[in-house]
Amino acid sequence: VVDNPKESERFLWDFRRTIVDLIAQNHYGTVTNYLHKDGIKTYSEAGGVSLESTEDALLNKKYVDIPMGEFWVKDLHPSSMYYEDMRGAASASHVYGKGLVAAESFTGGNYEAPATLKKLADYWFTQGLNRMVFHTSAQQPLDTKPGNTMVGTHINRNITWAELGRPFMTYLARNMYMLQQGIYAPDISYLLNEGAPSTMPFWGAGVQPSTPEGYLFDYTNADALLTRFSVNDKGKLVLPDGLQYSILVLPPTPKMTLPVLRKIQQLVAGGAIVVGEKPTSPPGLTGSASADEELKQIVFDMWGDLDGISRTYKAYGKGKVYWGIPLGRVLSENGVIKDVDDHRALTEVSWIHRHDGNKEIYLMVNRTDSTQNLHVKFRVTGKEPMLWHPDHGNSEEVSYQMNSDNTEVPLTLEPHET
Repeated sequence: VVDNPKESERFLWDFRRTIVDLIAQNHYGTVTNYLHKDGIKTYSEAGGVSLESTEDALLNKKYVDIPMGEFWVKDLHPSSMYYEDMRGAASASHVYGKGLVAAESFTGGNYEAPATLKKLADYWFTQGLNRMVFHTSAQQPLDTKPGNTMVGTHINRNITWAELGRPFMTYLARNMYMLQQGIYAPDISYLLNEGAPSTMPFWGAGVQPSTPEGYLFDYTNADALLTRFSVNDKGKLVLPDGLQYSILVLPPTPKMTLPVLRKIQQLVAGGAIVVGEKPTSPPGLTGSASADEELKQIVFDMWGDLDGISRTYKAYGKGKVYWGIPLGRVLSENGVIKDVDDHRALTEVSWIHRHDGNKEIYLMVNRTDSTQNLHVKFRVTGKEPMLWHPDHGNSEEVSYQMNSDNTEVPLTLEPHET
């Protein structure tokens, strides 16, 4: 006990936070720096699907060259783990400007056919994956068949479809090539809890408040927020490589450190839109009494009398603070229409959007066994749409109707077509 239970909790917050910082810098950072001396780059899941371990998941991945997640063929663990793990890897790559998002791919399988693997790959492509690391493909100096290579899906020269595998591998390569172009195009940034563990929400209902249909999101952590986020003259949150977000969503906790709160105050004063409950106190011992008083003053200035129930909006500087309003409403009230919209819910179609100079790249995936006839409105104007087919490599023109703020394209997707 440090003085009393309250002080002990604040001490433990600092202690745990110190541990996760050291793990990121002195483990992953040390390994990466050592290997860079010999021109070697690092992949790492850093620290992998390990539930909510003592880590800052995004900070770990900052200190490797290529962040990784993983996904399995069979649902041997709760599927939310893989989803959050991949979204964490993608988010780390995006907020730290890494470019590549890798994954240990097809773990836990056996002798699956390409059709099965394609369905899985298509979904994870829409969650940010753009470089696969097969689990498992092994060096095989002998011609011993059938070529079992350990726990994992067997992808090697001795499987039954190896000689017929070129079209499948080419299909994966075309998708990955396109998804490595430009930068991700999200609207929402969810700030993760600063304390330890600082991870994606592996358990429960997932990210809260939930992401409205038609928009893309990322996670960010305190380090990236403090070192890489700024606000432009349009009120967009921007990163050095051009990545933009329309709103920042705060974690569901009343604890916030002063450096992070000061940064949020600076962003909102400059025009940013922030959604979340007001902090009530700093979590650690740094600054102690003086930190408590400064936090209360900033919170009063920014949130005023908001309670998240009857009083939910306040202007501050050039920006806005919301508390208790659905994200879809916040976005629409601020002129951010859906990036992808259809006359019906797109629950059976997965998608992702990347911005590449004067081009907008959308990957659309039909995840069902039936044909999907869509009339998709893309949040793009002034450009001519084309359909690109990753299975045979051809492209074609398509009819469309351009409106003031979007382009509507009739889109027929055959079963499991991309």
